[in-house]
Amino acid sequence: MNHVITSVARPTWRDFLEMCKPRVVLLMLLCAVVGMFLATPGWVPLDALLFGTLGIALVASSAAAVNHLADASIDARMARTRARPVATGRVSMTQGIVFAAVTGLAGFAVLYELVNPLTAYLNLVSWVGYGLLYTLFLKRATPQNIVIGGLFGAAPPLFGWAAVTNSIDPGALLLVLIIFAWTPPHFWALALDRKDEYRDADVPMLPVTHGDAYTRWHILFYTLILLAVSLMPFAIGMSGLIYLLAAGALGIGFVYWAVILLMNRNRRAAMETFRYSIVYLAALFVALMVDHYVPFGLPQAVSSIQPMSFESMIAQ
Repeated sequence: MNHVITSVARPTWRDFLEMCKPRVVLLMLLCAVVGMFLATPGWVPLDALLFGTLGIALVASSAAAVNHLADASIDARMARTRARPVATGRVSMTQGIVFAAVTGLAGFAVLYELVNPLTAYLNLVSWVGYGLLYTLFLKRATPQNIVIGGLFGAAPPLFGWAAVTNSIDPGALLLVLIIFAWTPPHFWALALDRKDEYRDADVPMLPVTHGDAYTRWHILFYTLILLAVSLMPFAIGMSGLIYLLAAGALGIGFVYWAVILLMNRNRRAAMETFRYSIVYLAALFVALMVDHYVPFGLPQAVSSIQPMSFESMIAQ
């Protein structure tokens, strides 16, 4: 099927909720909230926690809705996505545009007025990058779409950190780097499992353009990079032994699945790797927060690099 199905069914609240990609947004919010807690040695201010989480969720939901709108014709040709609200016509383009605009503007307003302008603008940049640059251009233009576009999806810890500190700090950027390294093996594992669907939809995912073996090697390569990057919070004194043990165990588990995938003896390895990657990221960030509040072993070190405030950035 090469076009969006026309439907007379009226949309329900569940259709609009599905457009928000709630599972993806929840994982993003977990990373953002952990960023908030890591940004301060004490408790996160309640207003930053509540309004920051709300604003980030609204902007992320808006970007997800834009993705549904832009990918409607592609979604209609893929078994995994053909039942989505816009692809089936349950939500019209006009309804979807209004929904994306209202949620995005509301989220930006909450962040700007009730958190701080820096967090609002960072979310806006991410919205443009994912909702427009990645969805409309990168996804259809290059098999490196996930690598390049992954930067926009890796930003939630920075959002959370900035919501508390109103600054861009090295620790926050390291958390972004972890998710940036995690993104390619996460999505390429799914792409391996859904290669035929991506080919039929004319989406140049890596398995489609370069083959399965090439993709498996790249998954292993990025997984090893991820393992190294994930140990950096301990190496710079940002976290302690609890996190080191968790990151090491989780990373070895990810490498295990990447090797199983490379061996190509398990038909379910691609989806198992994909599922493990989700558990990995959630558990890794939970370990970061637990380690932050449960001192164990080596004392926490304070970074000597001074944070860059939003006001100083403007002044420069």
